[in-house]
Amino acid sequence: MNGDDVRAALGELQRTLGPHTGDGRAWAAPAGPLEWSCRETAVHLAHDLLGYAGQLAGRPADGYLPFDLTVPAEAGPGEVLAVVAACGRLLATALDAAPPDLRAWHYGPCDPAGFAAMGVAELLLHTNDITLGLGLARQPPAGLCAAVLERLFPGAPAGEPAAVLLWCTGRGELNGRPRRASWTWRAAVAEE
Repeated sequence: MNGDDVRAALGELQRTLGPHTGDGRAWAAPAGPLEWSCRETAVHLAHDLLGYAGQLAGRPADGYLPFDLTVPAEAGPGEVLAVVAACGRLLATALDAAPPDLRAWHYGPCDPAGFAAMGVAELLLHTNDITLGLGLARQPPAGLCAAVLERLFPGAPAGEPAAVLLWCTGRGELNGRPRRASWTWRAAVAEE
């Protein structure tokens, strides 16, 4: 996975959520299964995308860089989505510039493809969470879901990629398998 995949997932978010930013009160609803509101979920998403870009640029070997993203409380949904877009583009640009052998910390040494997969996963999953909170019908794109599953969940069960990704991340049942109460993805790579 790479910067183009992040751009594709970001485009999906913008097409899906961009037309629904006029009612700030709607964004106060819980985002699907999360305890966060739709707005808080979007801010979290921007934070993660910026964090991944920072890790790639800073290349720390043993922890996260000590910086944070603050989005003022008065920023409306459209402004928050603009911050998400900026952070997503920063991640895509950092991925474009990263050599394939680069390693930066995310619970172990992580390669650029791992950061790309995490960025795409965050975009797909939180777009889905927000759409549920806003009452919109949407299915995450199968191709991007399949790529995320291959990179972050190599032992995932077979099935329709969006449904499997949602199950792997505790967002639904899958073919009689109950919703997962806890989960982790595997972004770090084994050192050679």
